[in-house]
Amino acid sequence: MTELLLLTPPFTQLNTPYPATAYLKGFLRSKGLAAQQMDLGIETILGLFSKAGLRGIFALAAEKKRIKAGNIARIFALREAYISTIEETIAFLQGRNPSLARYICSENFLPQASRFEQAQDLDWAFGSMGLQDKAKHMATLYLEDLSDFIIATIDPHFGFSRYAERLGRSANSFDELHQHLQQAPGYIEEISLSILAQRITEHQPRMVGFAVPFPGNLFSAFRCAQWIKKHHPHIKTSMGGGFPNTELRSLSDPRVFEYFDFITLDDGELPLELLLQHVQNPESQEFKRTFLLENGAVVYKNNSARKDYKQQDVGTPDYSDLPLDRYISVIEVANPMHSLWSDGRWNKLTMAHGCYWGKCTFCDISLDYIKLYEPLTARLLVDRMEELIAQTGERGFHFVDEAAPPALMRELALEIIRRQLNVTWWTNIRFEKSFTRDLCQLLQASGCVAVSGGLEVASDRLLQIIQKGVTVEQVAQVTRHFSEAGIMVHAYLMYGYPTQTVQETVDSLEMVRQLFEAGVLQSGFWHQFALTAHSPVGLDPQAFGVLPQRKAVEFAENDLEFTDATGIDHTQFSFGLKKSLFNYMHGVGFDLPLQDWFEQRIPKTKIPRHYIQQCLQRGENPITKPNAKIVWLGNAPEILPSHQKKEAKPMLTLRFYDKREQVDLHVEAAQAEWLVDFLASIQIQQKNTLSFEQMQAHYEAQFPNFALFWYGKSISKLREIGLLAL
Repeated sequence: MTELLLLTPPFTQLNTPYPATAYLKGFLRSKGLAAQQMDLGIETILGLFSKAGLRGIFALAAEKKRIKAGNIARIFALREAYISTIEETIAFLQGRNPSLARYICSENFLPQASRFEQAQDLDWAFGSMGLQDKAKHMATLYLEDLSDFIIATIDPHFGFSRYAERLGRSANSFDELHQHLQQAPGYIEEISLSILAQRITEHQPRMVGFAVPFPGNLFSAFRCAQWIKKHHPHIKTSMGGGFPNTELRSLSDPRVFEYFDFITLDDGELPLELLLQHVQNPESQEFKRTFLLENGAVVYKNNSARKDYKQQDVGTPDYSDLPLDRYISVIEVANPMHSLWSDGRWNKLTMAHGCYWGKCTFCDISLDYIKLYEPLTARLLVDRMEELIAQTGERGFHFVDEAAPPALMRELALEIIRRQLNVTWWTNIRFEKSFTRDLCQLLQASGCVAVSGGLEVASDRLLQIIQKGVTVEQVAQVTRHFSEAGIMVHAYLMYGYPTQTVQETVDSLEMVRQLFEAGVLQSGFWHQFALTAHSPVGLDPQAFGVLPQRKAVEFAENDLEFTDATGIDHTQFSFGLKKSLFNYMHGVGFDLPLQDWFEQRIPKTKIPRHYIQQCLQRGENPITKPNAKIVWLGNAPEILPSHQKKEAKPMLTLRFYDKREQVDLHVEAAQAEWLVDFLASIQIQQKNTLSFEQMQAHYEAQFPNFALFWYGKSISKLREIGLLAL
C-alpha cells in the first residue's frame, strides 16, 4: 500500500516521460515521503500498438462498417502485415532491435499507405542523419498510417501526443466535457482503464495525483478519475499541472468535484505535501492554493502561512518506477533539430524557475510560474545532472526553461567542463546579444547541441510592441554564433499578432527564408497568435487594438476568442507559411517566389533580397570588454624551436593540438614562455578565471603593446581553438 500514486494521463510524449511526476516524487523523497508514479500514456500506446491491440482495432472497424474506399481500405486490406510487424517495429523504436533498420530501409518489411507518399528522396534527406534515423522516420510514417486509420474508424479524438484536445481547449463551460464523460468509454479508453485498474490493485494508494500539463490529456484525467470514484470511492483524487495553473483559476462548477477532490494551482510541492497531511489526518485543514468542495460549493483555500519551497530545496527529479526502456523514439520530419522533441530519452531539468526577461506581451507573465524568477546555482545543477545519470543511465538533458539565463548557461558550461562530464544538452533561450561567438563556443564544448528561441513575428516594429527586447538583425547575428559553433537553432514563429498587416506577414516570411538560406536557422515552427487571459494583451486588450469575446467562466479560461482592429483573417496564411517552412527545413525552395506557397494573392515583399547577409556582415563589436572572463579550453602546447629564417629575436614555436587540427604559433621566446604560463593558469580545471583587464595588467608588467598582442595573429588563432573571452 502506498500513500500516493502520481499519474500522467494519456497523452504527452512518446520518447521520454513528461517530468512533472518525477519532479514531485523527487521532492517528496527529499522530505522522507514515499510515492509511486506511472505514465499511463506510454503504457496505453504500447497496449494499443501491439498485436492484440491492432487485432482489436481492425475487428472493431469491421464491426462498425467504417472501412471506406481509398487509404483506409488499403490499410485494412494489409491488416495482417501490420499485425505481424507491429511488435518488432515498436522494439526497434525502443532501441532494442537496431539491426531491423536495414530491413525497414529495404522497403520490403513495413506496409505502406498514404503517409509514405511524402517520403520522397529519403536517401538525400537522411544523408546527414544516417540509416538508423531513416528507418526511424519510415517506422514513424507506418505508425502515422495506423493513427489515420484509428481516427477514421475507431476514435476521432486520438493523437500520439494528445487525446480529445478540443474538449479541453478553452472550455468555459464544463457541459461538453461532462456530457462526453457520461458516454461509455471507447476502445482506447478501455485500454487505459484496464492498465489503471492493475496499478490501483498493485499500489492500493490513498490518493492519486494527476499531472495535467496540456488540454490534450485533460479528458483522460477526468475519465481515469471517474473510474477511480466508481470503483474505489475511498481513494482521494487531485489535479495539478500546467492546465489548471493557466486555465482553471476561475473554477466554480461543482460538478468537477464529482471527479476530483482537490485541484491545486502553481508550484505543486507544498500544496501536495499539505494534501497528503490532510489525507492522512482529515482534521488537518491547512491548504495551499487548493480548490475543493464545501457544502456543495467550490471554495479556494490558501490558508497556509508556509512559504513555497525554494528551487534549491525541491530535490532532484526521481524517474524510478517509470519504464524508461519502453519509450519509443520517432522522427516525424527529416530534420536533425526538429527531431529532438520526439527522438531520444532526455532527462528534464530547469536552470531557473520563471523567466528572467518576463516582458513579452503575448505571454502569461502575470502568472507565478513565469513571474517569479529564481535561478539555481551551476554547482547544484550539475550535482543533479550527475545524480540523474546515476539513476537513469542517460546522459542527455533537456532544460525546459521559459528562457534559460545566458549568465547561468555560461556557469553551467564551465562547471560541466571542470568536472569532465560528458553530456548532451539543449534548452530554450532568448536571442539576446549576450550570446557572443565565444559564449556559444563554450556552450558547445560543454555538450550543448541545440537551442530553441522565439523569433516570433520577424518584424522589428512588432518585436518592439511584443517587448521581445531583440531585433531581427540581432537574431541573425546570434543564430550565426550558435550555428558556427555547431549548435543547431530552432525558431518559434508567430503570425496574426494584433495590428500585424498582410505586408508584415509576407515580410516576416522573407526574413525567415533568408535566415534559412544563410544557414543560421535549422528548424522552425509557425503558430497563429492566441490571446490568453493572463498576458498583457489579454489584461489590456484595447491597448493592442483587440476586442476579446468574453464568456461567463465556470470551468476553464485562457485562450480567448477576439477580433483584431485590422479585420484580417490570418488563418488564410497558415498553409502557405507552414508549407514554405517545411521546404526550407529540408534545404529546398529558397529560389521560389513567396507567391508560389500561397493560393491567394499576396503582396511582394519589401525586404531587400540580401538583408540578412548584410546583417551578418556587420557582425559584432570586436573590442573585448574589460570585465570579460578569459578562459582556456585547450591543453598545454608542445614547445619547439622556431625554424623561421631571418629572426631578429629568439623565437619559439608553440604547437597546440585540439580534437580536429594542429595549430602552430611562432612567438618571441619571452612572450611564448609568458603565454604558456598564463594559459596554464586559466585552464578551466584550475577553477581560476581572470578578467580581460587583469590579463592586460599581467602582460603589461613584462611587455608593451598589449592591444597589438591581443588583437594580433597569434591570439586570433588561439581564439579559434579555445581561448575565450566570456
